[in-house]
Amino acid sequence: MAGRDLGEGTRLAATTGAWIVFEDEAGQSLRPPQARTWAPRGHTPTVRVSGKGSGRVSMAAVVCYRPGQRPRLFSRVLTHHGRTGERRSFSEDDDATLLVAAHHQLNAPIILCWDQCRVVRQPV
Repeated sequence: MAGRDLGEGTRLAATTGAWIVFEDEAGQSLRPPQARTWAPRGHTPTVRVSGKGSGRVSMAAVVCYRPGQRPRLFSRVLTHHGRTGERRSFSEDDDATLLVAAHHQLNAPIILCWDQCRVVRQPV
């Protein structure tokens, strides 16, 4: 589960007073699940489903840990409506904005751990 360098990161965090920060992103479609029901033969079943089913929600969050402090959680939610040219996920700038906001709130250095998602590795 942990790599060789994780111990070095915790020692570095302890000596510098830094927060260890974990970041991740998730997405969810706003389309309602397909509703199914039964009806007697010859009668068409009708099922009500709320929402028209367009759009997508992207969520990103960072969880911050530091010895002797309570953990902190920072998150951002973006709603995408499926318009032409609109991004369906967080951009590199959105992730950077979230990290900068967390850094300013924590008022201390941070050590970032992430899952190597494509946004972080995306060339500029």
